[in-house]
Amino acid sequence: MTLDLDEVGALEAGDPAGMLPAIASGAAQVREAALLAREAGVGALAEDGRPRAVVVCGMGGSGIAGEVLAAVAGNACPVPVLTHRGYGLPAWVGVADLVIAVSCSGSTEETLSATEEAVRRGCRLLVVGAADSPIEALGARGRAIFVPVTQGRQPRATVWALSTPLVIAADALGLVQAGEEVVEAAAVQLEQVALRCRVDADHFANPAKQLALELTGTLPVTWGTSPLAGVAAYRFACQLNENAKTPATWGVLPEANHNQVVAFDGPFAGSAAVSEDEFFRDRLEDDGVERTRLRLVLLRDTEEHPQVARRAAVSQELAEERGIGVSVIEAEGGSSFERLASLVALGDWATTYLALLEQRDPTPVDA
Repeated sequence: MTLDLDEVGALEAGDPAGMLPAIASGAAQVREAALLAREAGVGALAEDGRPRAVVVCGMGGSGIAGEVLAAVAGNACPVPVLTHRGYGLPAWVGVADLVIAVSCSGSTEETLSATEEAVRRGCRLLVVGAADSPIEALGARGRAIFVPVTQGRQPRATVWALSTPLVIAADALGLVQAGEEVVEAAAVQLEQVALRCRVDADHFANPAKQLALELTGTLPVTWGTSPLAGVAAYRFACQLNENAKTPATWGVLPEANHNQVVAFDGPFAGSAAVSEDEFFRDRLEDDGVERTRLRLVLLRDTEEHPQVARRAAVSQELAEERGIGVSVIEAEGGSSFERLASLVALGDWATTYLALLEQRDPTPVDA
């Protein structure tokens, strides 16, 4: 039994903790976080020169901030940007490196462990998280610059408040070109997506509701067509896990064409690669339950290698020939920050609508 996505009252009733309004706050998060980062003095990070590497420590909805920074920086970044998800720090991290600790709650044990190690080693330190929390106190021991994060939302719904200070800091260090105009353009992009995907927009004109309807009852496979789109694909899969409570896998082209594509001929695919007897068999299992099918979600960047663009087209053909549905999401905007915002935002809206469509509350993460 599913819910009518055009019934605004039913959507609001199924979302008692307000995941949809939290997602709609993306543009406000960017603007507020940019202001808080500048007020905190992240520009002072440049006084000690360019770091050897940037290591972002965080878990779950906070850890994605590191992937956002890496995507915005891209291949032109003069230093490596790495996300560390776990306890402690790699042995090579030291005083020449910038460690950025991100914890929405300020109490994530893995991130606290990594931050404590960064303080012990004398690393340059930026901390983003809840005010008056253990992460702020620990950062103060290491003379960290601290950027507070407004509370009241799930970490995964606070992605722009958590990641924007990192982009501002990287701009100050000369690692990316993301001045005030670029940041504001990303906020405008999030506003535009929110307008199209708003709760009272009917499904035929709402791309997020359309995508949710396409995904219901399927096993999603999300592929990005660039490193930036790959980050959005990873985020999409995580949001399918946490919002819609459904399994999903993700990948990036061209690598996904060297392994994941073979699943198109497996038991969750269509009918092209099965025997004649299997082809004409009743498409229901013995217990009468219809078989779950893959659904390929292609996240297309506007900056793709020509061969990857060809691979994306062929991948779509292969999927459709095998009875696998395909959904295509295209990035919008000029800068890498804008393009990533457009892809991530649509996925956030769609996975929340998918949860509501299948009558699941998108907010709780009890397990």
